[in-house]
Amino acid sequence: MNLVKNFLKIAGNLQSRAPIHCSAVLGSYNYGPRKFEQYNKTIFPPEEGVVRPAYVCHVKKNIRYSPTKMWYVACLVRGMSVDEAVRQLSFVLKKGAKDVKEAILEAQQMAVEQHNVEFRSNLWVAESFVGKGKYFKGIRRHARKRMGEVEYKHCHYFVRLEEGPPPENYYPAPLNPEQQLDKWMEQIRRRKITGSL
Repeated sequence: MNLVKNFLKIAGNLQSRAPIHCSAVLGSYNYGPRKFEQYNKTIFPPEEGVVRPAYVCHVKKNIRYSPTKMWYVACLVRGMSVDEAVRQLSFVLKKGAKDVKEAILEAQQMAVEQHNVEFRSNLWVAESFVGKGKYFKGIRRHARKRMGEVEYKHCHYFVRLEEGPPPENYYPAPLNPEQQLDKWMEQIRRRKITGSL
């Protein structure tokens, strides 16, 4: 009888120490995105005269941060060298910048150890984007027994590092008015009337 009382006493102490936030936890059933990392296993056939730079794909899954906010950080580092990206992220005052910096450094380490990249600083960020992760719903108590809905948002960060120097302009330069006119004229001339001979 004393044994049962002691057990109930211990169980009561454990329950009183439980954290306040008790919503669903990311369980083992949620593996996150798996296809992006499969690109590391791609084997290209040898082609004469084609030099293909080495690359490495990496995903940081289920980051406790909004994908909308993470998008700004992901856009910042596109087209930069790895050292410059890490340097810039050290000064960004957003919570997601720390996770992006960690993901880039992990990918850099993978490139050197698993993908035969000779110099760790000879890499640049070829792709950097965000995907939506799990959203957990919770409630927030308001006055007069009312409730508000809260979303606990998660996101996945994807990065692809490529060997070599970064390009001069990652984003294409905007067209001047003459180039825009030429492009429009070319589109107009390429039109076809459907059903004609």
